[in-house]
Amino acid sequence: MVSNAVSQEFARSVAGEGVTVAEWVMLRALYGGDAIAPSALARKMGMTKGAISKLADRLLEKGLIVRVGNAEDKRAHTLSVSDAGAEKVPLLARLADENDAAFFATLGRQDHERFRGLLRALIDKHGLATIPVD
Repeated sequence: MVSNAVSQEFARSVAGEGVTVAEWVMLRALYGGDAIAPSALARKMGMTKGAISKLADRLLEKGLIVRVGNAEDKRAHTLSVSDAGAEKVPLLARLADENDAAFFATLGRQDHERFRGLLRALIDKHGLATIPVD
């Protein structure tokens, strides 16, 4: 229930900036890094190459990422954040922080640290390594 509420509110926030949560996750994965092949990005994000391709197409259309072809292999290309995307990521990160703060502000510092520790234990126990984007 809490997870759904947090996620839904964040989805509404980023939608106001013209992106989906999945697009935000991809932008964040690309932000501050070197250009990356879609297959490597798929592994990094725990997604299929097809899903990465669809997300990339949407972000390219919005001007938030760029695709650069490989002169040696016409089928190969890399993805990176565009200037417009680089400007948008900090704004979206602020929205994510504000969303978390709004939901979890009722926890004091000690409870917040204990809660984060419990979540970390669950993540470690179940080997969770990727961020769900559905």
